[in-house]
Amino acid sequence: MTFEWDWAYTQEILPILGKASIITVQATVIGFILAALIGLVFALLRMSTLAPVRLATGAVVEFIRSTPLLIQIFFVYFVLPEFGVTMDAMTAGILALGLHYGSYCSEVYRAGLDNIPKGQWEAATALNLSTLTTFKDIIIPQAIPPVVPALGNYLVALFKETPLLSAIAVLELMQTAKILGSESFQYTEPITLVGLFFLFFSLVSAALVRQVEAWLKTRHGGA
Repeated sequence: MTFEWDWAYTQEILPILGKASIITVQATVIGFILAALIGLVFALLRMSTLAPVRLATGAVVEFIRSTPLLIQIFFVYFVLPEFGVTMDAMTAGILALGLHYGSYCSEVYRAGLDNIPKGQWEAATALNLSTLTTFKDIIIPQAIPPVVPALGNYLVALFKETPLLSAIAVLELMQTAKILGSESFQYTEPITLVGLFFLFFSLVSAALVRQVEAWLKTRHGGA
């Protein structure tokens, strides 16, 4: 038995998958922005001089990093409503992605912050700068550029995790492909196209990260 690619079916489903890819990109971009912000907050809290804050944050980060993302998605979507926190599937999925990858990003930020020479902190203290000013104007601008490649890796990884949102019926690329396949009993074309979509967006994301990294290096070198 020989297999023939159904080009007519491909043309029919391509626009449908294209629309679904918008959902995937939205979940990726918003989820990563959330992860970047949460990760920075976690990293700063783990540098707190208050031991309870530092230890509690570390425990939360390790707990999130040590449990599967799929379980976290289910927990946010199905369990939180039991405590009065109800949200739609897309919001729940993005929140779970943000929390999960925020815990990983926090370790990246922490590595960058730990590499800042102690003299920078001492100089800020000598100049009587506030903690907020020290972080905002001195520490963060130096800590972020070196960790951009690692953050970019998590962006690509997060993008490839979005199919897990299909478990709570978010109509992203993978869920849409499964629906199309179940309707036509032709899975090869939609699944293959989804793979190509993911390959394309992953390559674009990686290229953008390299551009940002190069821009930061140029900017830093010019300074």
